[in-house]
Amino acid sequence: QGLSEEDINVLRVYCSSSIFLGALAFSFFAKGFSGSYMKSMSTQIERRFEISSSVVGIIDGSFEIGNLMVMILVSYLGSKVHRPKVIAAGCLIMSFGTFLSVMPHFLMGRNQIYHGYFSPHCSKGIISFLLQISSSESCFQKCKYVFPTGCEKVASSYLWIFVLMGNLLCGIGEAPIMPLGMSYVDDFSKEENSAFYIGNKLISCGMVGPTLGFLLGSFCANLWVDVGMVDLESLTINPKDTRWVGAWWLGLVICGAVSFLASLPFWFLPYSLPKEGDEKNLNNPQSRFGLNTQLSFPDFLPTLKKLLGNPVFLVYLLLTILQYNSMVGLITFETKFMEQQFNVSVSRAIFLIGVILLPITILGMFLGGFIIKKFKLHITGMAKFGCATFIAAYLLNLLYFTCDCEVLQVAGLTVSYSGVKQSSFPKNNLIASCNSDCSCVLNQWDPVCGDNGITYMTACFAGCKSSIGTGKNMVFHNCSCVQVEGLESGNSSAVLGQCQRESCTKTFPYFLALLSTCALILALGGTPTYMIMFRSVSPDLKSFAVGIDALCGRILGGLPAPIYFGALIDQTCLKWGTKRCGGSGSCRVYDTKAFRNVYLGLIAGLRAGCCFLYITLFILIIKRFRPASNELIDLKSTEVSSRKGSTSVSKNETFPCAKALAANEETCL
Repeated sequence: QGLSEEDINVLRVYCSSSIFLGALAFSFFAKGFSGSYMKSMSTQIERRFEISSSVVGIIDGSFEIGNLMVMILVSYLGSKVHRPKVIAAGCLIMSFGTFLSVMPHFLMGRNQIYHGYFSPHCSKGIISFLLQISSSESCFQKCKYVFPTGCEKVASSYLWIFVLMGNLLCGIGEAPIMPLGMSYVDDFSKEENSAFYIGNKLISCGMVGPTLGFLLGSFCANLWVDVGMVDLESLTINPKDTRWVGAWWLGLVICGAVSFLASLPFWFLPYSLPKEGDEKNLNNPQSRFGLNTQLSFPDFLPTLKKLLGNPVFLVYLLLTILQYNSMVGLITFETKFMEQQFNVSVSRAIFLIGVILLPITILGMFLGGFIIKKFKLHITGMAKFGCATFIAAYLLNLLYFTCDCEVLQVAGLTVSYSGVKQSSFPKNNLIASCNSDCSCVLNQWDPVCGDNGITYMTACFAGCKSSIGTGKNMVFHNCSCVQVEGLESGNSSAVLGQCQRESCTKTFPYFLALLSTCALILALGGTPTYMIMFRSVSPDLKSFAVGIDALCGRILGGLPAPIYFGALIDQTCLKWGTKRCGGSGSCRVYDTKAFRNVYLGLIAGLRAGCCFLYITLFILIIKRFRPASNELIDLKSTEVSSRKGSTSVSKNETFPCAKALAANEETCL
């Protein structure tokens, strides 16, 4: 009561804009939460379905395929559709896709820790066999490794397709959130507030999602996949073992529920909002609906030609593609790299990314948006700032190669049975004189660590003849292949699990500090670089430009990067696991030096190209948006002459961009 109709309209618009910003920030949180969780679970999915890293890359790339299917259509028609409701529908599709990915867990049954069985005359199973003590005159393991009958009927190996299809649906649902949401915000907000809303309220708040997603991933990775269904005390492996499978499915249930909640507010929001500062003029169509950005299908090719004809946007597009490649490849295999290189469990690697790396990135994004607003950076200032921060981060990135770590010493793979390191890793020297009469199974991987610090593929390959203890505490004795100075041959022992590499553990804090510093510097220039796209295209093409940028980044960066990263990483594998019914499974041991060179080398090469494109982009922006010195002199002379009435041509007619530049408007092309 007591409020006029205009005041009520202003209040209604203010509430709607605040609700939209809050709902959009939560949708950014939901997609970041779900996406980061899936990234953190890539190793667990690889082990659960016994697939290679390249197949994991295909599953990861299915998200980008989903984006590709609808991104360009959503972005092009963004001004014609009810953007809040389209975003709501996208969140629902994300929720459905996440729940679809969970289905294999309930179809596959319990996970088998070991993927082979021993013949009945030896024992009833591998676990019970390990609890027995064989004859002291024979090697510890002398059983025939056989596969169960009817394996050709087992279809669980192909259930990863459910995860692929679910991830594809998540990509479809995520497609409208960024282009439609950001264009909606940029339409109703003032120019000086746009970067603040996008950088601080949306992107920065949305980065909380990945942080919590990685924390959830760390928690689930530390739980056994069949949590609540098996006696955890009976397990003979721990989360550091390369055969450990975490409860990957549990977090997906939570992610699906969050995506569903994110869709609810958008159903109640209006088609559009008036520009900030013009809330009372609701009857003005230009004010009510923002800029007239209605496009039609016949205008598609001319519009695309106009957009790609802008050299600043074209270079920015190439820069986005290379950055996507390096970033997606880095994030997808970062936890695997930490595990193999620094002897860190996957759950701990995920946790450290969630509590250290991502909060630092959020801080950098926040500071980047704040710097734009505080210093009112012109597009040239944004380009200079983005270029400087990226080059600085790239130079620091080269220091990653100094984080050296020794290759895991595995008898017969990386070192000889006498402990001599091998220059190459042949696969035909696993049998030595100390275990030649043991009939060891070549495709089995149940590692034990000898007293000499060397890992053996199984207790059989170590030549062990007896054991004491149960479960994780089992110790093998009388190991003829474990040679230790001061002890007679055959009197050494071994314990379950592979040996630790102390030198790797010591270099890990240095690597983590370097990684965090690079992330902060890159994030500082992230928001200014992103705003270059908005300021370099005409206002009616903002939504379309965001869509084309995201589309090209997805199809040429997000889609191929995890596949070729994974395929090259697979080439560094030294020992593959074996599926229950035969065939190659996931990798157990990598050549860590080759892994490091491939992984870090690819990232460094892609970012070197980004440095070149950043410099090119900066030069183009300087030439296009800053008037030459002689023009400035002519401007002054024109002003003087116009004051004296000596000329009839105004400065704005002579120099059409002069007024825009004087007003600090960057959209003049």
